Amino acid sequence: MTHLALVTGANRGIGLEIVRQLAARGVRAVIAARDIVKGLAAAGQLKAPGLDVSVVTLDVSRAESITRVVAHVESKFGPIDILVNNAAILIDGPGGFDASLFDLTPETMRATFETNLIGPLELIRAVVPGMCQRGYGRVVNVSSAAGQLAHMDMGFPGYRMSKSALNALTCIAAAEVARDGVDIKINAVDPGWVRTDMGGPDAARSVEQGAETAVWLATLPADGPTGGFFRDKKSIAW
Repeated sequence: MTHLALVTGANRGIGLEIVRQLAARGVRAVIAARDIVKGLAAAGQLKAPGLDVSVVTLDVSRAESITRVVAHVESKFGPIDILVNNAAILIDGPGGFDASLFDLTPETMRATFETNLIGPLELIRAVVPGMCQRGYGRVVNVSSAAGQLAHMDMGFPGYRMSKSALNALTCIAAAEVARDGVDIKINAVDPGWVRTDMGGPDAARSVEQGAETAVWLATLPADGPTGGFFRDKKSIAW
């Protein structure tokens, strides 16, 4: 059986590499990108190897966009078996990246949470009930060590808090579906510091390394873990 995966923020970086690795494993992968031109260009990079990849336009900060895209994907391609919530922003500006908590602006906080938390929440609410009905599903929330309460520090406070909240969402959603006894795994992943547009050229990891654990979680067997936080395929502290 061929599974269908929807990967958000997948026109570049870790998201695109997750799509590539999933498609290489025989998964039909859908690139969700805010800009259709960039999404199609990204898919074009993957067509040469003959990978099964499609593209949709999705703005995860808009609930109506999520509703429309999920309905479109499921009507055109079939049920979504794998959801990878990869789309995220780290605002570089007033109250953003280098800001103190005391300089964080409400605008930066709202924009960050709309994309990094509310978007994944609404996608889970749109996709997971169908997974429960079918008895199978995998959800991967791409988080960050910046959101670990065990090692919380200062710097980019809006982003940190949004990723901590995403981790909480992971635990809550996993607990909700676990009570139904269905084969649905919901986990969070820290890809590490990766050489992407967000991570910068000095980051220690390649996109291939950054995507590897997310792909592992997206393709877990029935006896795999759920409700956890992982780096390099190993459980880490929240």
